[in-house]
Amino acid sequence: MRLFITGGSGLLGSRIAEIALERGYEVYSGYSSHKPESGEPVKLDLASPESAVKVIGEIMPDVIIHSAALTDVDRCEVERELAYRINVEGSDVIARAARRSGAFLVYVSTDYVFDGERGMYRENDETNPVNYYGRTKLLGEESCRDFCIARTCVIYGAKPASGKVNFALWLMDKLEKGESVRVVTDQFITPTLNTNLARMILECAERRLRGILHLAGATRVSRFEFAREIAEVFGLDDNLIAPSKMDEINWIARRPRDSSLDVSKAEEQLKEKPYGLKKALRVLKEEIV
Repeated sequence: MRLFITGGSGLLGSRIAEIALERGYEVYSGYSSHKPESGEPVKLDLASPESAVKVIGEIMPDVIIHSAALTDVDRCEVERELAYRINVEGSDVIARAARRSGAFLVYVSTDYVFDGERGMYRENDETNPVNYYGRTKLLGEESCRDFCIARTCVIYGAKPASGKVNFALWLMDKLEKGESVRVVTDQFITPTLNTNLARMILECAERRLRGILHLAGATRVSRFEFAREIAEVFGLDDNLIAPSKMDEINWIARRPRDSSLDVSKAEEQLKEKPYGLKKALRVLKEEIV
């Protein structure tokens, strides 16, 4: 299988590339500024439609996994034109190029398409994003609705990606240095290990599964509980984790209070099941060691 990944140097895209290469696939990793370590690197600018059309036309992939996006929630709120160009128009270009080339597309979406008023959202629940990032990702879903839409939540993994550390690595670094951190107790999520997510997405691609699927961790926790679980698994001092509230954090954009995802559909349909948090953190520890 010839696979093209947008966001190939990102936390998810890089892990998809690694696993796909292990399976013997021909992998092309699209990137904007950080050259990917896995797969054939391909320069791609989602803000330039001509770039995406040209790249896909030259590669002619069997499958496209569209994981690239402007994901900085506060930046999306401030730089709305850029967010729209990348997340909405860029996704539309990728979807149209996929149809033109006959490729199957998996669009990676987000829990932030929901308002967070109740949590444990299922695929057919009403969407109502409370920030501009969520709105642009939901509009991106519209362009890809005839393919596979994979919504996920708070991705973490064993390695930094695109010059950034994820929440788990950030927390471990702080605790290992003996520094205290503030983590909110009133925001609920279903955190997702990138390895598990990558395998679920590859299965969707291999089986050409269409429609919306919630691909996230199987355990709903608060950010604070997630941090405490990480500290316990890695033998770090959880007394350094100070409870905080969402309204005490100086965010520009609103965040949903409970954007946890119900993954029962994925559990029923996929061979690669969503991991519970304890299993995911065991795997994370093995990958880091």
